[in-house]
Amino acid sequence: MVSRLSSRLQALASAPCRSLSCAQDVLHRTPLYDFHLAHGGKMVAFAGWSLPVQYRDSHVNSHLHTRQHCSLFDVSHMLQTKIFGCDRVKLMESLVVGDIAELKPNQGTLSLFTNEAGGILDDLIVTSASEGHLYVVSNAGCREKDLTLMQDKVRELQNKGSDVALEVMDNALLALQGPTAAQVLQAGVADDLRKLPFMTSAVMEVFGVSGCRVTRCGYTGEDGVEISVPAAEAVHLAAALLKNPEVKLAGLAARDSLRLEAGLCLYGNDIDEHTTPVEGSLSWTLGKRRRAAMDFPGASVIVPQLKSKAQRRRVGLMCDGAPVRAQSPILSPEGTVIGAVTSGCPSPCLKKNVAMGYVPYEYSRPGTPLLVEVRRKQQPAVVSKMPFVSTNYYILK
Repeated sequence: MVSRLSSRLQALASAPCRSLSCAQDVLHRTPLYDFHLAHGGKMVAFAGWSLPVQYRDSHVNSHLHTRQHCSLFDVSHMLQTKIFGCDRVKLMESLVVGDIAELKPNQGTLSLFTNEAGGILDDLIVTSASEGHLYVVSNAGCREKDLTLMQDKVRELQNKGSDVALEVMDNALLALQGPTAAQVLQAGVADDLRKLPFMTSAVMEVFGVSGCRVTRCGYTGEDGVEISVPAAEAVHLAAALLKNPEVKLAGLAARDSLRLEAGLCLYGNDIDEHTTPVEGSLSWTLGKRRRAAMDFPGASVIVPQLKSKAQRRRVGLMCDGAPVRAQSPILSPEGTVIGAVTSGCPSPCLKKNVAMGYVPYEYSRPGTPLLVEVRRKQQPAVVSKMPFVSTNYYILK
């Protein structure tokens, strides 16, 4: 298992779709860069940033610690923006598929930027902050594309007399993930975290740092939070969290295998500009009102796919044999190539190989036997429901 995951680290550090080939001296650094080095972080290039792929603990131990206790991830490379003005919802709904108008104060939702062909430009989380703005978090690898998209739309609406403005934040972003995350954080906040369910947020003081936005969300399938913190206070907050023995630092390798076990997409691998939300099994992100109005980019392509069934579909795969990697061919039981793997790794929790990829709709039913090709050898695979490992989001009942 360890040797297999070691090769996964190499793949993670060299995948071309995530802009990992930048020279080290031109990479952006988060406010925690020196903190990572001091704690044994092995730094790699990721989406134009220098980030830790792992620390002194092995990838497997880090992954399992997150599932059993909690881990701290530096995700400050993510793009954080605020959208202000009376027409902020109008702006966002002109770009995404979700129903932003229906969000309650401090409620958030996963949504998708789409193009007129129905392709996904990026996935993002939009929160309707009670302070009177939208708080948006999107992927670092799409930073320039997303900024251009939003800034161009701001100018377009401003020229038509709309009240809207955009601010790029320079906050750090820390993700505390795992079943004991809330217990750890509660010691440093006055707010009752039992009243903060999944996909809601609040601004609070955290371990003496004022003005932090705490959002109950994450990218691991576990309960947890993402904390937007002033950059100058990021090291103080990280150090305060690490004083609790429940907390260990975790890097990109664990983050990748955790999100794959949870069935979550990585933009550029599992979804991209040539994938529609229906093909990507993300139809649930389409707001009901938006479907009926067909008023989002690509609606004329996407909405008909809901009824006619898209020609291909993202599915989960459980595989025997050698670990399956991105771009491995997926074959029918007769041996005909019908699709390709987009993400794959050995699951530390299940001790089986898991993957996701695209197959024609008729092969997408869970339980369907297929084949995957690894190192020119065919091995059995079965279409499986996702998440592979049950999620543990904190939802009020």
